[in-house]
Amino acid sequence: MNIIIKNGRVIDPASSYDKVGDVYIQDGIILAIGAYKGEFKADEVIDAKGCVVAPGLVDLMARLKEPGYEHEGMLESELKACITGGVTTLVCPPDTDPVLDEPGLVDMLKFRAQKMNLARVHPLGALTKGLHGEALTEMFELTQSGCIGFGQAEVSICNTQVLQRAMQYAATYGYCVWLRPLDYYLGQGVAASGALATRLGLSGVPVAAETIALNTIFALMRSTGAKVHLCRISSAAGVALVGAAKKEGLLLSCDVSINSLHLIDQDIGYFDSRARLTPPLRQQPDREALREGLASGVIDALVSDHNPVEGDLKALPFAQAEPGATGVELLLSLALKWGSQQKLSLIDTLRVVTSGPAKLLRQTQNFTEAMPSLSAPNVGGAGELKIGGVADICIFDPESTWMVQPKSLCSQGKFTPFDFELSGAAMVGSVKWTIVGGHLVYSKNA
Repeated sequence: MNIIIKNGRVIDPASSYDKVGDVYIQDGIILAIGAYKGEFKADEVIDAKGCVVAPGLVDLMARLKEPGYEHEGMLESELKACITGGVTTLVCPPDTDPVLDEPGLVDMLKFRAQKMNLARVHPLGALTKGLHGEALTEMFELTQSGCIGFGQAEVSICNTQVLQRAMQYAATYGYCVWLRPLDYYLGQGVAASGALATRLGLSGVPVAAETIALNTIFALMRSTGAKVHLCRISSAAGVALVGAAKKEGLLLSCDVSINSLHLIDQDIGYFDSRARLTPPLRQQPDREALREGLASGVIDALVSDHNPVEGDLKALPFAQAEPGATGVELLLSLALKWGSQQKLSLIDTLRVVTSGPAKLLRQTQNFTEAMPSLSAPNVGGAGELKIGGVADICIFDPESTWMVQPKSLCSQGKFTPFDFELSGAAMVGSVKWTIVGGHLVYSKNA
């Protein structure tokens, strides 16, 4: 399909390009940006006047609930939610049912996702079998099936020797280890430790649960040379430790969730399970440090932490409710809100959801230089607009506002702490069209 996107404000954070013009797409590839003097016959013309034409968003943490919930059609609904939110590339963690610790399971997930021809899915393989923290998985075979890294999702490894061996093995092949820093024994609470948790009688998760885990990870990185991506930093102390580790030269990157970036523990209100999240919402100084860390580059990417939860599991008392919230359809708007609050340019704002996370994905492919026979996951032209690159594009109106109303969300998960009923705030920035591989996969007017 040949497409012309006309009159839009074309922004590419990867190259700092920001001009009003046209984009020509031929056979899934960006043929030209700006003027094109050659002969071109368009099958589709999109008038993007007043809109921003940006790279498709890259989300490093979005659960698709498959394998495990195929009977509910979860994969299709969650991928539709992705493209509705302008997300064209996503990473899903290995804590599915069954766990992504066998190549066949990864092959099945990749096949089903590709067959739907919606967003691009890059799975993380389990670091240990069954996520039990005991025996290592066959990382080589999982990589050949398409895993872009290895992690434990929300499950901490108690045995430090196992974690050391996993990082040694990963370092040998250049694999990236994705870890959420959380000490197992200190991390069993349901809310952030503090005055609010005490007043509500909720078990707390202290900041030390994050900082102890971070110091352990950094010590093992120094001894093994492993490359690590930290998932969803949540505290001011954590941001400071990450900044120091980066200055030290450790092969380190990290992200923060939209929830921690905008909310604090007070948003729990009177035991509202929509705010039952992992990591738990912390205090205002932590939120401010996270916002500044993302703006300064200490934190590399913003993620939706999309985790659709069934109604029955959220209807339980706060401490028993399943943690998680839908978020992939909110990622763009909440990134724009953060950028506005930090007084950042639009190009710098979009960088944390496009070229920033895409750069991290490309770094996962570095091992192929030493192991050319290995079949590397292909992240294509994710997160950038360039001539000759793959046409993964998000077109949005930066001035349009909308309300988060659960019934109107594409995701089967209808619970979010940004529910208009709860927050009373309108979202800014509405996705109008999403293009993946040169195919128009979403149109708001369709």
